[in-house]
Amino acid sequence: MRRNTLKPILKKRRTLVWLGSLLIAPRALAQPSRNASPLTLFAPVVPGYRMRFPHDEGSHPDFRTEWWYVTGWLDTPDGKPLGFQITFFRTALEPKSDNPSAFAPRHILIAHAALSDPERGRLQHDQRVARAGLSLAGAGQDRVDVWIDDWSLRQEDRVYRARIPARDFQFDVTFSPTQPPLLQGINGWSRKGPQPESASYYYSLPQLKVSGTLTRSGKAKPITGTAWLDHEWSSSYMDTQAAGWDWAGINFADGGALMVFRMRDKQGGSLWAGSALRNAEGRVHVFDPADIRFAPLRLWRSPRTDTDYPVSWQIKAGTLELRLEPLMDDQEHDTRLSTGTIYWEGAVRALHNDIPVGQGYLELTGYWRSMRF
Repeated sequence: MRRNTLKPILKKRRTLVWLGSLLIAPRALAQPSRNASPLTLFAPVVPGYRMRFPHDEGSHPDFRTEWWYVTGWLDTPDGKPLGFQITFFRTALEPKSDNPSAFAPRHILIAHAALSDPERGRLQHDQRVARAGLSLAGAGQDRVDVWIDDWSLRQEDRVYRARIPARDFQFDVTFSPTQPPLLQGINGWSRKGPQPESASYYYSLPQLKVSGTLTRSGKAKPITGTAWLDHEWSSSYMDTQAAGWDWAGINFADGGALMVFRMRDKQGGSLWAGSALRNAEGRVHVFDPADIRFAPLRLWRSPRTDTDYPVSWQIKAGTLELRLEPLMDDQEHDTRLSTGTIYWEGAVRALHNDIPVGQGYLELTGYWRSMRF
């Protein structure tokens, strides 16, 4: 009897592992840029594209991979801050074909959700994966409309609404824009390496106003807060020399916003870097790679994977210097059943001269294992 009960569970697990093996990792689901032959089947990322809103907020199925990434800080009635992440990925397994079958797996949808609660001391997270179509999952065009089963992120009028009934918690929240999109790189064309083919189309929506409910242990509580949404699409994201990356998005208390990242080489140095700062008055400055510095200050070792993550950083973009400190150390994501990797991503405080000036999120990949293509 027990053996028969376990069969569907084991079959589902094997399916998830197989799907995960087809992918690479968050923010880099595409193949490396120098392995060009399969990528010619997908649309290229080239300079000069002019983004249109809300049209470009939807899916771009001609490109190999795409993601909608929402992170932020939540305020609860008891005054204790929480961090959260809601992410949807779309990846194409093959370009357009003449096969009319609904069973042809052209796109896979993946979703992650996480909650950082210092009182619990360890990240709570869940994940979903399904192929597009057959009423399982989808990614609509022209506006944000991504979903897997009963998980969804959709544009409704002028706000974005997320409904995420995860295993240990449930989000029912809206994100209201307070600022126009922040185009990353050169008008949304964001380089990720020395080769110009290593690039994405990329914009951010910082300073989103959060409202809704968080349900845990059957109890719903009202929440407010501030969030950040990243939307990227690409067919060739990472250079073959890259081993991983460090990324941060910071909402400043004065209304400004900073995105900063670096791609690390296989020796742990900086292969490429990028950053955009919008100040409180709305002026945007895009930094050259030479103007960006990442210096780790403190390591945290995962008790589950023995991976060392630099969870505290000194970051420099031009003349701006910040120290990033985590809301809690254990914000490690094990997503081997969906994207095939383990990484660290969590809520951080931004400090300037030891004074808190903002809150945001930090992502660290390639520390558990170098990214394999």
